[in-house]
Amino acid sequence: MELAKKTTILFSEALHKRLKRIAEQRGVSLGQLVRSACVQQYGLVSTSDQLAAVDALGALMLPVGTPAEMKQETVENPSELMP
Repeated sequence: MELAKKTTILFSEALHKRLKRIAEQRGVSLGQLVRSACVQQYGLVSTSDQLAAVDALGALMLPVGTPAEMKQETVENPSELMP
């Protein structure tokens, strides 16, 4: 990835220390840690990568019932059951 733009971000002292510690633990720079977090949160994923992920999920053999079976398992008014 070519780095072509510079941005200045101000962190609190506590957050800066925490991020630096995490970066050191992972063996990366603070800048790389922040870039990775931005990509993970806001994404730079191509459409083909997204479609491949959808295909991979669709190929999973998960224990999911039919829509009728799932409807029978549904609890009405679940918020009333929660404390």
